Amino acid sequence: MAARGKHILIADDYPDAIDIWAIYLRAFGYQVSTAADGAAALAQAEQLRPDVIVLDLEMPGISGFEAARRLRRHPSTHDIPLIAATGYSHDRQLSLARDAGFDRVMVKPIDPESLVGEIEQLLEGFVGVRQPSHLAMRRAQHNG
Repeated sequence: MAARGKHILIADDYPDAIDIWAIYLRAFGYQVSTAADGAAALAQAEQLRPDVIVLDLEMPGISGFEAARRLRRHPSTHDIPLIAATGYSHDRQLSLARDAGFDRVMVKPIDPESLVGEIEQLLEGFVGVRQPSHLAMRRAQHNG
């Protein structure tokens, strides 16, 4: 299983989302750290060097967009796979997330099973072209 020993950092200003995702990821064997804003996520990313980072795009202070840009520019974090978590499925929002450096974009509400699937794909090396996940694409088409 890809989870054994892998560390995931989750940053979201909505505590319930962090709690649900963290519980589920831990049940799958992941080590999980959490942050309530972009500044804390950046500090933890540099200190802990997690295997994957999940960032809410709309956080107070440093947004997920800006956090992703900074992570991509920093030598010690530039190659960490990034998943954007957003409540918006507009094409512009998804495009901005890709441009900021995210490897995957997931539209909230994100069920924990889908999150685990995206994380496992990234850990197995399926970073490829930075595009929204199929789930995000379907939701965008449905909401569009």
